Amino acid sequence: MPTKPSKTDRTDRTDQTDRIALTEHELREITGFAADCAARVLHLFEQSLPADPRPREAIEAARAFAGGGRRTQALRMSGFAAFRAAREPAAPAAAEAARAASHAAGAAFLHPLADAHQVKHILGAAAHAARARELAADGDPAVAADALAWARAHAPAAVITVLGRLPAAPAGGGQAGEYLRGLDGALRA
Repeated sequence: MPTKPSKTDRTDRTDQTDRIALTEHELREITGFAADCAARVLHLFEQSLPADPRPREAIEAARAFAGGGRRTQALRMSGFAAFRAAREPAAPAAAEAARAASHAAGAAFLHPLADAHQVKHILGAAAHAARARELAADGDPAVAADALAWARAHAPAAVITVLGRLPAAPAGGGQAGEYLRGLDGALRA
């Protein structure tokens, strides 16, 4: 019967992945970009659940960090709360808008690791915002394409620079994952 590895046998994820350079200024720019992407679809959630403040609070917390605030436990928890809020609405577009808000707060917690999953911290809000817009437009892919074009046009230099230090976006994630990979490729081109 196989035995469970002991704590000393396990390797920490940071031991398995190379570290990248990441300045606080870059982290703030990335988080501000993510908050801007999520804010563009916040109304889709608020139309569905106007009394639920969680996605708005996540975006506001992300903007506070981007503007010079501290990276706090409250910021982290606002992202988790927005993620939980995505389970509430009946409208899929509203759920995607809440996920975008969650990713906006999560952008502040990008790890300086050369790990493909870190791309989600950078572009997750933009990808979920594009999916939210598409769903709100009865699945019109042209609407998603417009949202992704907006994200490409408004991505600050820090987004492109830090993406260049990371492997390409990982597989998976459904349609939002497809948008994430497409945006990643376009910004690297």
